[in-house]
Amino acid sequence: MRNPLIKRLPRELKGEIGKYIVLFLFITMMIGIVSGFLVAAESMATAYDDSFEKYNIEHGNFELLQKADDDTIKKMENGDEKVKIYENFYVEEETKEVDSTVRIFKNRADVDKICIMDGELASNDEEIAIDRMYAENNKFKIGDTITLGGKKLKITGLVALSDYSALYSNPSDTMFDAVKFSVAIVTDELFDEFGEANLHYSYSWKYDKAPVDDKDAQDKAEELMKHINGISPLTQFIPEYSNQAIHFTGDDINGDSTMIAVFLYLIMAIIAFIFAITTGNTIAKEANVIGTLRASGYTKAELIRHYLATPMIVVLVAALVGNILGYTCFKQFAVSAYYGSYSLPTYKTIWNADAFVKTTVIPLIILFLINLIMLINKLSLSPLKFLRRDLKKRQKKKAFKLNTKIGILKRFRLRVIFQNIPNYVTVFVGVLFANVIIFFGLAMKPMLLHYQEVIENNMIAKYQYVLKAPVETETKGAEKYCAGSLKTVDDKLNEENVTVYGIQKDSKFVKADIKDDGVYISDGYSQKFKLNVGDEVTMKESYGDKKYTFTVDGIYDEPAAIAVYMTDSEFLKTFDLEDGYFNGYFSNTEVKDIDDLYIATTITKDDMTKTSRQLILSMGSMISAFAGAGIIMFMLIIYLLSKVVIEKNSQSISMTKILGYNNREINSLYITTTTIVVIASLILSVPIVNVTLKYIFIAAFAQYSGWLPYYIPAYIFVEVPLFGIVAYAVVAFILTRRVKKVPLDEALKNVE
Repeated sequence: MRNPLIKRLPRELKGEIGKYIVLFLFITMMIGIVSGFLVAAESMATAYDDSFEKYNIEHGNFELLQKADDDTIKKMENGDEKVKIYENFYVEEETKEVDSTVRIFKNRADVDKICIMDGELASNDEEIAIDRMYAENNKFKIGDTITLGGKKLKITGLVALSDYSALYSNPSDTMFDAVKFSVAIVTDELFDEFGEANLHYSYSWKYDKAPVDDKDAQDKAEELMKHINGISPLTQFIPEYSNQAIHFTGDDINGDSTMIAVFLYLIMAIIAFIFAITTGNTIAKEANVIGTLRASGYTKAELIRHYLATPMIVVLVAALVGNILGYTCFKQFAVSAYYGSYSLPTYKTIWNADAFVKTTVIPLIILFLINLIMLINKLSLSPLKFLRRDLKKRQKKKAFKLNTKIGILKRFRLRVIFQNIPNYVTVFVGVLFANVIIFFGLAMKPMLLHYQEVIENNMIAKYQYVLKAPVETETKGAEKYCAGSLKTVDDKLNEENVTVYGIQKDSKFVKADIKDDGVYISDGYSQKFKLNVGDEVTMKESYGDKKYTFTVDGIYDEPAAIAVYMTDSEFLKTFDLEDGYFNGYFSNTEVKDIDDLYIATTITKDDMTKTSRQLILSMGSMISAFAGAGIIMFMLIIYLLSKVVIEKNSQSISMTKILGYNNREINSLYITTTTIVVIASLILSVPIVNVTLKYIFIAAFAQYSGWLPYYIPAYIFVEVPLFGIVAYAVVAFILTRRVKKVPLDEALKNVE
């Protein structure tokens, strides 16, 4: 064997077998989970991307007040932007078995085709095929009966509609809802039987010449919108590039891949620092050996390669095992998570090199670079300094004096802290990062429940009706209002729909002193766009170029909404409407004397709380996994770094044993010192974590419609440090056993 140092590797692994097994298992688990998610995400993303061509997904859709005849359609198709327009009418009906709404379509043969996940499409007017995810969430299965519009229909198939991979019922919704909203397919004959009361005249279009990018798509859509709106008034116009129901899934999958890869890199950086610190401790213990080897002719490069070998081997094997587990066991967990959130078509697993690079090559590079820098620094001393065990680069400074009034034990503990500052700094950073993960896992569900509570407590009315045309009601307590929709104009955030209300003076529902020459904005609008009283806010037409600028007179307490409130007279004046016009009612009781034909939308508590419901459903298992990973990581970091402190001070511990101190007294010096640092880190990290998470959540939700107020309940701030203390108690018990094992003859070894 050319290099005898290789013979030392098995002995070094065996000597620290406990540490390496713990690190191996943790790294294997993390890489396995990440690998599984990346493989699943890549496969899902490929299936999603292919679906645009495979299922001929629309370039957009629009809705009209009434059905367009053939001549009107031809005029629409023959504008500057040549398009092919397809009927894609739908009706919406409430279900009897569960509290939900189903959007019913005819079978599609030309555009937005259907993926049959299980069973088959309806073949007669007593059958229906419903969305797979909605069926799972509501415990429907093939052969069950679902009642829609008074018709009992047999479920014959579970499907995924290519233009509803995320079940958004409205493009302005903050979040899709796969619990109380579904899409479904029936025969043409049954569709016609539902009548016109809840019929929506929706059309899909495909360009003759597809857009080359989003900018081209935007330009084409603006031209087409003006053209169609000039022929027949639009009630809705949604280009494909801005359709959340189509694009949210793809954006989220790609975002998940990036986020989980970055998460792995951060963990690997911390693991690399732990390896660097433990290797540095090994170098300190083996200083005489290193000095002898250097004096015998071994180069610094050979020693660097030797000390790099063990951590690199451990991580490489862990990465390989983790990838095998990821491609097999963990992949299915990720697939289930995606199918539990989105109505994706069937997919095929794609083995890709990108996942291997992200989970193996990059972590190895991170480990290599961090440890290489440390080793170059540590091994840059002369052989003589290693032989003398003088590992300080600078001349040893005299230790600063501690006040003699401080008790001897307290002074001893302070010395231990000062001698191990690099280790304890790493402990603090590790605790901080672990706490971010734990806080996220524990706080996400309470924040969503709080969001739901905020919405319920701040709803303008129990029932909010938007009408297609002004219709009177005799419902007691119902109050008229005007409503419209504009879009935000902001360079930093995506365009967002803003609901504009025209409110009666002395309104019983919106209690705000609104003047005719100004507006109130919702608290959510204020927070998201950083607007205050006195600021000017500019918005534009949803289907035009006209812009409107208003002065903010006040902030209305509605934290989850993006809305503007003005007087009804100012609303009519601003939007050039005739006196007496209104198109909605606020009511705390259900309005029953208006025909459904005249009601465009009914907004209730269920509609407002769909975001929290869906996020809890989609992220439930993930949230728990985050909290578990954080606790495991916390225990791992504390154990390994505390172990280094004990090993570094093993000679001093041995000397105190010779001097007659018992194990309990020695624990009070070393274990208690580490305990103080850990508890201080837990407490000090809490406010930092709180601020960090606040900005993470603001950035994460800024690109979504609506606003999710940041909130962490007070008990979480107590719960997390308590979790940490309990977890550390387990670690401290293990460390006390290590103190017991320090032999008395250790004090006679390696005397400087």
